[in-house]
Amino acid sequence: MRGHHQVSAVIRLILAIQIVNSRLRPHPSFVVSVCGWIGFLLLMIGVAVQDYLRSGRTAVWEPIFWDGTSVIVIAGLFVLPRKIMRDSDRFLAQPVQWAIVQLYWLPLLCGGFVCVEFGIRHAFYALLGLEYRHEGWGNVFLYESTKITLFYCGYVTVLFGALSFRALASEKERAERSVALLRRAQLQNLTQQVQPHFLFNALNTISSLMYADVARADSMLSKLAEILSAAVDLGREPENSLGREMELLRSYADLMEERFSDRVEIAWQVDERLFGCKVPAFGMQPMLENVFKHTVERKNCRVRITISVRRESETLVLAVEDDAGRLARGPDAVTDGGVGTSNLRERLAARYGEQACFELTQLAPAGVRSEIRLPCVS
Repeated sequence: MRGHHQVSAVIRLILAIQIVNSRLRPHPSFVVSVCGWIGFLLLMIGVAVQDYLRSGRTAVWEPIFWDGTSVIVIAGLFVLPRKIMRDSDRFLAQPVQWAIVQLYWLPLLCGGFVCVEFGIRHAFYALLGLEYRHEGWGNVFLYESTKITLFYCGYVTVLFGALSFRALASEKERAERSVALLRRAQLQNLTQQVQPHFLFNALNTISSLMYADVARADSMLSKLAEILSAAVDLGREPENSLGREMELLRSYADLMEERFSDRVEIAWQVDERLFGCKVPAFGMQPMLENVFKHTVERKNCRVRITISVRRESETLVLAVEDDAGRLARGPDAVTDGGVGTSNLRERLAARYGEQACFELTQLAPAGVRSEIRLPCVS
């Protein structure tokens, strides 16, 4: 019964120490939990003292010293491999593989505990002028190794549950943030893309085509309707296939090319084998819109735009670049502080965390390259 209480106390104390080392934000409930586990540990030591007194011995400091140092040594030895093997958390979705990685340390823990704990006991007793007696080293190592193995297996089980719960909570939080940002993105797309001047210019272009080329005007009108419909659906569909994203981007590009037919040239370098990959809905549209807004509309020269999609190992690279823009301060410069691009950064962070990024790069002698990097998932 006493052994069961010790196992429970050790596992709870180690879990509390692990939470501290995981650098979570302090929270009142967390502080209360840690205080509760420490109180529980003191209670277990009290039980051990009572068992010691019932055996007829009176040196109360001995069970306190034995149990106290054992818990401290175990805690230190258990936390050390956890800090070193923090990268193994990527295997949480594969519990067997994750557990195997944790068990690599078990032989070292068993030997380390016996050496450190019994070294402390012998040294402390020697300082008091006493002799610490125990069974033969073979029996000691066998008994202590069995105890540490049970403790460590319990610790790993509880740790797996805690880390899985934290990962699930983190994923849920990111999903909620993603939904909120997508709703905001929906409104921003409706207010940015369907601004009066955008609609005015698009409809004006279509109107002028009605007298010269009715079929072409009808095609432009259909593309405008497709863009508006996709913008409305953005809140319901946070991701598109790359193939669908390219369709929408081409519709937007065709409208803008029609409007700036004498001032822009668009080249497409897209690997169609990647069309099954998932990408953020309307992820590339703000990148292309920035080129028209900050470069094409403000330059008298012809601007060449290149839209490219490629795969680098397990990373999908989406890029839009031009040969005339500049990244600098001033009214005629392209900046990365716009509503569309800042929202895109937040959406990438909410959906992919540190696995995705968005960057703007100044090209030489002129031009700006905007690039999204995200995991290639079909």
